[in-house]
Amino acid sequence: MNSIVTSLYPSVDLIDPVVFKELNTDKNVYFSKSFLKAFERSNPQIEFKYITIADAEKKTIALAVVQVISLSVEGTLKNIKVASLIRKLLGLFFCNEHIKILFCGNVFLSGEHGIRCSDGVSKDEIMSQIGIALDAVAANTKPLHAIFIKDFKEESLKNTRQFLKFGYSEINVEPNMIVQLDPKWKTFEDYKNILKSKYRVKANKADSSSSSLKSRLFTEHDFETYKEELQALYQNTIDNASFNAQVLNLNTYIHLRASFKDDFIVKAYFLEDKLVGFLTALVNKNTLDAHFIGLDYRLNKSHAIYPRILNDYVRLGIEKQVSSIDLGRTASEIKTTIGAIPLELSCYIKHKNPFFNSLIKPFFRRIKIKEFKQHSPFK
Repeated sequence: MNSIVTSLYPSVDLIDPVVFKELNTDKNVYFSKSFLKAFERSNPQIEFKYITIADAEKKTIALAVVQVISLSVEGTLKNIKVASLIRKLLGLFFCNEHIKILFCGNVFLSGEHGIRCSDGVSKDEIMSQIGIALDAVAANTKPLHAIFIKDFKEESLKNTRQFLKFGYSEINVEPNMIVQLDPKWKTFEDYKNILKSKYRVKANKADSSSSSLKSRLFTEHDFETYKEELQALYQNTIDNASFNAQVLNLNTYIHLRASFKDDFIVKAYFLEDKLVGFLTALVNKNTLDAHFIGLDYRLNKSHAIYPRILNDYVRLGIEKQVSSIDLGRTASEIKTTIGAIPLELSCYIKHKNPFFNSLIKPFFRRIKIKEFKQHSPFK
């Protein structure tokens, strides 16, 4: 690929709209200008950057989303299985408390939402150019400890392993949990009818135990009215999560709702007029993507808030007539009880300092994701 041009933008507003047309971002909402702007506008604590690659004819052939954030080492290592000595050494390499990481990808989402390529171009070459560009951005970002490129499905690895040439280590991360929907399912009852008895009982119990909850879909006005309660419930899930890179400002939802209308869903749950839980989801073509949830864990056992949320994700998927539901990562085992199967994901990481990076590579290779029991709920 000759005469390519790589450009860096500090805001999505500075990118020419023709870039999004050339990349056909209308086929994937996660690379649309309105989606990226919603996150950038609402989360000023994060430094957003965007890399574009154009060919010799000045046509854009790739876009990479970059976010620079600070996070704790302990929070990062919570969801990975690693010996205590290695954990201590990793903390030492990364200054123990807080580290600054340059992410290529959306830190708020799991999945391939970081790099968008045009069809018919050499993805090997694009990955190499992105590797060069990320090194250049890292050199001008101080302080900075590491670079992290996320998340890639198995079929993408043949191209993304170009990053290994730049000193990265490939690691596995928690899988996305995917529920495939049968187009014959027109109602939740249709779905339950193909569950084994044990899991049908679980689904019914989740609904009966949560029957005292009143639910409704939120409007933009509701977001404003219940903003503080939503943020508090969301913080509960962050505090209970095995891993989270950054806390989302829920103002993001106001902008997503304004841009995507009924395709961006927030469903709220009330107990005696008190907000006790919510789910969020985005319809992306033929997939319903679960985003963040929030709940009052003190009431979860008695009122089955989280099991009800999982049931309602299935209901929403059937209602929206999508072919699959992406439930994201974390809480993998309970998600398998409603039919989710894991989609393995890999990431790439390196320390900014080449000397430290060479020392830490053997430890990255020993990192393992915590295992979970895979249930098979369907007949």
